[in-house]
Amino acid sequence: MKILVTGSTGPLGGAVVKTLLAKTEAANISILARSAEKAVDLKAKGVKVNIGDYNNYASLVAAFTGVEKIYFVSGNDIPNRIPQHENVINAAKEAGVKHVFYTSTQRKNETPSSPIYLIEEAHLDTENKLKASGLKYTFLQHTLYADIIPNFAGEHLLDMGTLVFPAADGKTTFALREDLAEAGANLLLDETGKYENKAVVLTGATGVTWAEVAAAISEIIGKQIGYASPSQEEYIAALNKAGVPEIFVHMLSGFAEAIKQGEFDQVDSEFENILGRKPAPFTDLLKVAYGKK
Repeated sequence: MKILVTGSTGPLGGAVVKTLLAKTEAANISILARSAEKAVDLKAKGVKVNIGDYNNYASLVAAFTGVEKIYFVSGNDIPNRIPQHENVINAAKEAGVKHVFYTSTQRKNETPSSPIYLIEEAHLDTENKLKASGLKYTFLQHTLYADIIPNFAGEHLLDMGTLVFPAADGKTTFALREDLAEAGANLLLDETGKYENKAVVLTGATGVTWAEVAAAISEIIGKQIGYASPSQEEYIAALNKAGVPEIFVHMLSGFAEAIKQGEFDQVDSEFENILGRKPAPFTDLLKVAYGKK
């Protein structure tokens, strides 16, 4: 079985490769990397390194040739993701790939009215194109990473003493990125066919509010952190005043509104089944991020 992981020098793809190396021979694993320098460590472990990117169709076909399964990490170039992802799908078809595992997102609202449609549009488009491609597919619909909590909470959280995020009492079923990567690796190695041509929703075991996030941080640091949920207008104005780039203002406010609307409060037990254990609680990430160094 030949597996290729894209985004392999990033945190998610890298964690997938790490798990695969613990479960199968390095000779079974290939990666796609933008540069050889970033993949030196993986090459030293026996992983086949292919240089290319989503904009270079020929490099994708060359990388995918001889591969049976691809772990397809969605791109982070938001304005160009749709044509980039189409390149990946078409190259996979041309190269004779059998099965594509695509990293998508948990969601409820699939219409342009979604506060995060800017993010979701490419996922919806990619899923639809994979369905029409004739390739076997598995959509890994991730909940929000617990790893993003410090980014959403802001770098000055501990100085301010208040977590400001306009999500009201909306809940999120956070999961750790490493657990999501482990689940992806397990599915890549699965030979039962159980998850072929299916969407798999991967969520934490319970939903938590941002007030509960603030309370968890308070317990870790031994200092009270409050929670405030301003209006969208107030929040956006504060971000603009702080000089936050417009694209990030849009994303932060959009995710806050989506959480407020319950977009990420679905709990699904399949994640635990795939891991073969309970997923780690979001507080494990907070202990690393806010615990004593």
